[in-house]
Amino acid sequence: MAIKVYIDQGHNPTNPNSGAEGNGYREQDLVFRIGVLTAQILSAEGIETRLSRPTASTQLGTSNASSLAARVNDANSWGADIFVSLHANASEIESASGSEAFVYSLMSKAEVLAENILEQLSIATGLRNRGVSARTNLYVLRRTRMPATLVELGFITNATDAALMANSPSLFAQGVANGVLDYFGLL
Repeated sequence: MAIKVYIDQGHNPTNPNSGAEGNGYREQDLVFRIGVLTAQILSAEGIETRLSRPTASTQLGTSNASSLAARVNDANSWGADIFVSLHANASEIESASGSEAFVYSLMSKAEVLAENILEQLSIATGLRNRGVSARTNLYVLRRTRMPATLVELGFITNATDAALMANSPSLFAQGVANGVLDYFGLL
């Protein structure tokens, strides 16, 4: 049976549910591109992938709630084995940097997935691994039926992180893909 990986490129191209902005970049644009590249890498490894936003103009839902529900419902009905939601972090502290991940609960398969992705992201990008935390209030983690993680790839409000995401998206894609492959014992 084929492995099925759902890649959710966080946010919509426009409101509702558009993402953060910083250093001249928009989160939804950065994660869209990184998600597409991640899916290409995984597909080349024989893993079946599905993107929440197959095109840059794909708009999900008519509100924040319906946007999040559309992503979760698609992954659940497709029967994904894992769910990876890609995001760019933001902070008022411009020096904040690195990658971190959230899961619904620690000591779970989702935590192992998140740890694998963060380790491989750090290797691929050189960004600091800020660790995995539990977040029970995130809809995409609470309502998915498979191990799920929300990955903050880097800080859009940090000039170095933002430029790296914009100019070297393949590094992030390779890191995420390698983390997924590692999770399934394929790296």
